Parts: sequence; structure tokens; C-alpha cells
Amino acid sequence: MGPTNSVLREQVRDLMPRARADLAEMVAFRSVFDAEQFPVTECDGMVDWLLAAFGELGFADAAAHVTADGSKAVTGSIAGADGAPTVLLYFHHDVQPPLGEDEWASPVWELTERDGRWYGRGAADCKGNIAVHLTALRALAGGAPIAPGQLPVTVKILGEGSEEQGGGGIEDFVVSRPEFAAADVILICDSGNVAAGRPTLTTSLRGVANVVVSVEALGSAMHSGMYGGAAPDALAALIAMLATLRNAAGDTTIDGLDADQSWSGVEYPEEAFRADAQVLDGVELIGSGSVAEMLWARPAVTVLGIDCPAVVGSSASVVPRTRARINLRVPPGVDAMRAQDLLVDHLTAAAPWGVRVSVEREAVGSPFSAATAGPGHDTLVDALSASYGVPVARQGQGGSIPLCSVLAETFPDAEIMLLGVEEPACLIHAPNESVDPSEIEHLALAEAIFLTEYRA
Repeated sequence: MGPTNSVLREQVRDLMPRARADLAEMVAFRSVFDAEQFPVTECDGMVDWLLAAFGELGFADAAAHVTADGSKAVTGSIAGADGAPTVLLYFHHDVQPPLGEDEWASPVWELTERDGRWYGRGAADCKGNIAVHLTALRALAGGAPIAPGQLPVTVKILGEGSEEQGGGGIEDFVVSRPEFAAADVILICDSGNVAAGRPTLTTSLRGVANVVVSVEALGSAMHSGMYGGAAPDALAALIAMLATLRNAAGDTTIDGLDADQSWSGVEYPEEAFRADAQVLDGVELIGSGSVAEMLWARPAVTVLGIDCPAVVGSSASVVPRTRARINLRVPPGVDAMRAQDLLVDHLTAAAPWGVRVSVEREAVGSPFSAATAGPGHDTLVDALSASYGVPVARQGQGGSIPLCSVLAETFPDAEIMLLGVEEPACLIHAPNESVDPSEIEHLALAEAIFLTEYRA
């Protein structure tokens, strides 16, 4: 019999200074997987740190593997008792770039405490979740490495090195080396609660289907006074095309793509969303559905960028050619490839004046639905409730994690569940990212309870 919940709670609480020290060391690594922004030695240093930390805990086979996109996957395992089920703990160890260090109120790469939160790039996404795993396992270790057979389950780790860049390395690795990820339960720790203190499982993810659309109308930029009015303007044509992707209410309007789905999980109060999304006073939310429906159940199209002359330095010329990158989020129940086809057809049909249109298809990620029943799910719900002292909510997530679909296809019998420290106030991917340390503590306790009580 393992330690009681009250003993684990005390052990996790006592380990929180160690968790803060762990996170400070991790945040100091500028592990952006992009050699044009930061040297690869930063990612390599992060990997070495992980191998040492998990190795110290008893993962004697902890190793790094170079994947197809050049990033490194971290793996390791500790065998449980004979016939024990296997639990895989997922995380990623790369981070987003700072997005302007002058927009941070404290140093980007230095964990800084302010108003009860810990600030720094990666503090939540996803190094805060690594701190959860380490703290939970340390609570179970009792001050010494975990020996084979000590836990009632076999524990595996899988750390991704290019999640933020979407290079596809980990997906290829899982398919080509399934022995490192095979498990009865897979905990994807790269999500978060609806709010700090409200335990939440993410049960659905929208997929993604991006394209780059290019428009050409003239052989060269032409003087707007001499030719404007009759010469077709490529930028105006593109603007007209993009305007057809939403209606006046803000709903996505791609011909043939349903956009009226409903959501049955937890609601996202409008005022809470306005605060979380930093919507300016007087600016309306868009879409005809509820916030939860618009975020988690319906498709959403976003123009990510447009190539056109900047205001400063622009000339009085008709723009001859331009392009835009478009992001389409695809809800569960919709085939992402079909959605991308519909987007391409819609843009082509919407082009005015016979302008030349070409569309480059980017990678497609399928939507995903997580386990909502089963022994792993039920044990995790009980563990989260025991840790937080309140019932567990269920939410969707507008973002995509392509690995989830690959794991589901590769291990169809596995229970895959998403959770983590990344609640809305964390501002992941934005300047001034932070984590609420109580989330690390509660989730570490829940994970420790789960690893103690789960039986297949």
C-alpha cells in the first residue's frame, strides 16, 4: 500500500521550494527550437538537464533521441510491479520566443516572483508541467531513487523538443519507435484549468488546416495616379477575398463547412473571456454562438499575416502581388483535410476581376477527442477532486496538439487525457507568461495520487 493522500499532500508541499528551484533552472534555458533566434546549445542544455533530473529519480534508461526535424525527444521508464499497467507522462521542453523583451515587466529568462505568481518564458508552457512531473515523482520517491517494482504502475516519460514550432519530429518518432510511448494511460500535460483552483480536463482539441494564398494582378507596381482606377489592385482583391471568410456577426463562413455546432461542457463566461483575452472596452465579441461554442466546437478562421507594403516607406502605387497566411481551426467531427479543401475552393471562387490565385497548403492537424470514461479517467477525476477539493470540470481547447491524434491512431486502446498548469492568467505564448505555483502543487499531488491508485 502506498502513502496516504494526506501524507502525499504534506510531501508535495514540502517539495515546493525544490519545484521553484527546478523551474528557475529550466526557465534559464532559452530553449526556442529555432537556430535563427537562439543557439541550439540552449535546447541541448535543457535536454541534458532533463536527463540528469529524471535520471536522479530512477529513470536509469533516460535518453535523448534526435527526431526527424532535428529536435530531441527525451524518454525514460521505471518498471512497476509484475503485470502493472503503464502510464506515459508527456511534456515538451521547447518554448515560444519572447516576442519583445521590452514588453516584459521582468527578465524573460529569469524566474521572478510577483504578486504570488512566478514569471518567465516557459514558466507555464510547458516547463511548469515538467515541474509537476518531477514534484509528483519526488513525493513518491521518498528521498531516494524509485526502484523497479516500487510503484504499482510502470511510468514512462516522453518529452518533445519542437512542439512550439510544429516540426513533426515527435509524431514521426512515436510512429517509428512506438515502444517508447506505448501505454495504457497517456497524460498529455500541456493544457490547463478553466481558472486557477478549478480542476479541469480538456476533452477536445480543434485541429488545424493552414494555407498561404497568393494573388497576382500586374507585372509590376504601377503609379496609382496614372493607372489606379482601372488597373486591378492585388491587395484590394485579397482584402475582398478575406472578407468573405466571416459574416457580419463574425461567424466563419467557408462554403460547405458547418459552423453551427454546440458545446455541452463547461461554459466560458463572457466577462471572464473578455478579461482573459484582453478585449478592449467597447469592442464586441464575435460569433453567433456562446463563447465556449465559438472556441471549442466551431471552426474559426484567422488571418495570421499579410505580405504587402508597410505604411512607412509605401509609395503611390497599385500593388501588383500579395499573399496572406490563413489559419483554420477545425472542430472535432470535421475532417481537417476536407476543411482545407473547402478553404482552398472558397478562396479561389471568391477572387474578383480574374486575378491569378495560387494556394500553398501547409501541414494539417486532425481534431481530437480525449477519453471521458475508463479506469484511468475515473481514477484521474478522483485524484484531481481529492487534490483540489472541488469537482472536475471539462472544457475544450481551441488550440491543436497534432501528437494527440497520432497517439490515438498508434495506441487505439490507450486512455489519453489532457491537463496541466496553463490556466488563462498564465498568458502562454505572450509577454509576461507566468504560472500560479498553487497549480503546480495541486497537480503534482493529483498526479502522485493517480500513480498510486490507478489500476487498469
